Amino acid sequence: MDSSSAPSPRILSVNAGRRRPTEHTSCPDGTTGIDKRPVGGPVEVRPPEGPKGVGGSGVAGDEISELRHHGGFDQAVYAFAREDLDRWEAALGRSLTPGVFGENLTTAGIDVTGVVVGERWRIGDELVLEATGPRIPCRTFAGWLGERGWVKRFTQDGAPGAYFRVVHPGTIAAGDPVEVLHRPDHEVTIGFYFRALTLEPALRPRVIAAGDALPSEELETVRRWATAASV
Repeated sequence: MDSSSAPSPRILSVNAGRRRPTEHTSCPDGTTGIDKRPVGGPVEVRPPEGPKGVGGSGVAGDEISELRHHGGFDQAVYAFAREDLDRWEAALGRSLTPGVFGENLTTAGIDVTGVVVGERWRIGDELVLEATGPRIPCRTFAGWLGERGWVKRFTQDGAPGAYFRVVHPGTIAAGDPVEVLHRPDHEVTIGFYFRALTLEPALRPRVIAAGDALPSEELETVRRWATAASV
């Protein structure tokens, strides 16, 4: 497909979820908010009210149960590509609706795995997001999908979707265009960072190239990786 016929980057759906009981969680109240579903009409997106452990989702009406591992300033919004959902539909032989992977934004026309940490998107008229890192699969995700060996399979696939922080709040809706405002000049894409965290630890010292765009709670660990490699 030539570039002139490629679809314009856009949001296919904005998804939110409410807490629901599940047996596949370490959350003290036994609930999960992974069941995200498309929201009709405009949705407000703003910075959460604190870091991970305190702040929840940046998407109005969206609930997060396990605040120790999800949400907060650096995981305010989670995006996953429709193209990757389509690949999984074919591989799993089942329908995968927008939001089923727990994503807040289901995108089209965007290589989310190739997004650079620190890359900024404008969505709609006002919202500006900045990519911070990849999603790491967990037992709640595996239990929700009900697929045997899911964590290993999802990890090996290497297309985890991307977390974003909110740089400037705004209201968005399905169909809104996505514009790349800034793309840093370094190699640390979402896919690169994911591989470094999971199957290719030899890449870890190079993650430091993303600098202050990294999640605040992970930056010190990345600095230790870089220091250890230079000794």
